[in-house]
Amino acid sequence: MPDPTATPRLSESVNPGSPRPPWVVIVVGGDPQIRRLLRNTLAHHGYRLYEATSGTEGLQETETHRPDIVILDLGLPDMDGLEVIRRLRAWTETPIVVLSARGQEGDTVAALDAGADDYISKPFGVEEVLVRMCAVLRRAARLGQPGQAPDGGFAVGELRVDLRHRQVTVGGQEVHLTPIEYRLLAVLVKHPGEVLMQRQLMTEAWGPSHAKQVDNLRVHVAKIRRKLEADPTRPKYLLTEQGVGYRLAVE
Repeated sequence: MPDPTATPRLSESVNPGSPRPPWVVIVVGGDPQIRRLLRNTLAHHGYRLYEATSGTEGLQETETHRPDIVILDLGLPDMDGLEVIRRLRAWTETPIVVLSARGQEGDTVAALDAGADDYISKPFGVEEVLVRMCAVLRRAARLGQPGQAPDGGFAVGELRVDLRHRQVTVGGQEVHLTPIEYRLLAVLVKHPGEVLMQRQLMTEAWGPSHAKQVDNLRVHVAKIRRKLEADPTRPKYLLTEQGVGYRLAVE
């Protein structure tokens, strides 16, 4: 097993010199060996860890302790992990990293589309888990998660994106985006008018492990356009740079 001491503390990596208390992590999973592995590793690095052995317990623990991040195994004794993600996303944007033996791409897409922030297939190394956790929290800070929301927003035509309150409106009417749709739009808002290559957009929204899933990106862009554009076939806001990527119009 990799030496957990070789990985920097998450709190130091996300916000160096921060005076805040240790990061709170909730591990939800039915496998006692995985929970023990993560317990030992995270405790060694000073994290405050809570464990849940079922989906129901995981939802309760998350509501009670309001963690900084949730590590979730999709295989649970009482409900599918995807349902846990959906229920969490109904009320919180707490970052979720999924661990699962399911290796098919369809399961990865389903977890991300439900609202997970990253996906790690078993078997895995503790260093990989810690590095992914670090990346997810840094990305959450950039994209305006609760408690870390930067000032600013975006407006063009009838489209308004309020990053602080995670609100998107068109013509004054609020638009409901799924978690991954919002993350993709928020990345574009952070780079108004800039052409973002497909892999760059995927990396910033989902992480480097999903940079090559450009077909999935096209699907989500099409869904966003159907919600934002008066005519999705002739978009005014989310524009395609053929063979390169996408950009958000600024005028």
